[in-house]
Amino acid sequence: MTEPPEAGCPPLQRAMLPRPLDLNVPPGLSRPEVMARATLKARTLHPEVMLLAWFDRLAGEFSPAIACCREDLPGWLAYALSRGADLIISVNHEEYVFAFKKL
Repeated sequence: MTEPPEAGCPPLQRAMLPRPLDLNVPPGLSRPEVMARATLKARTLHPEVMLLAWFDRLAGEFSPAIACCREDLPGWLAYALSRGADLIISVNHEEYVFAFKKL
């Protein structure tokens, strides 16, 4: 049996996020609703963005589901930053995090 991708990854801390922009949304929204609001926020700051990775603390899920490749960052965040993520949206104090790249 293989370990889940998050095994051995450090837990997300705000200090890991480069210049996060905060977004507050009402509690109880679904992940797709929160993602839509984060994308809208990102597009108000830059007209074209691409979502590279996301994190859902409440569900304990993230994408992409890759194994940790660094000791200091969760795998999904290391993936996004290594591919040019330059717009990080933190929703409700890191309940959700979305890593975008400006195009």
